[in-house]
Amino acid sequence: MTNEVTLAEAASGPDPAAGLRAARALRELADRLEALQVQNARDRGWSWQEISVFLGVSKQAVHKKHSGGLGSRRAVRDQTGADDV
Repeated sequence: MTNEVTLAEAASGPDPAAGLRAARALRELADRLEALQVQNARDRGWSWQEISVFLGVSKQAVHKKHSGGLGSRRAVRDQTGADDV
C-alpha cells in the first residue's frame, strides 16, 4: 500500500518531476494490468469484441495491441514477472 500512497502523493504534489514520474509509473502499471487481463480473458474464451467493450476501444484496436500468440504471452510474463501466464 505504501507505493500506491507515494504515487498518489507524488502525482498530486507541486513538484512536476515527481508528478511526471508518478504518471509514468501509473501508465506502465496500467499497461501491464491490461495485458495480463486481456490474456486472462482470451484464455477463458472471450472474443476480441467482448474484451473491446470493457476496454472502451474497437475490437481491431485491442486485437492489434494484444494479439500475437506466444509472443504476447511472453510479453505478459516479462511484464508481470510471472512464470505461468
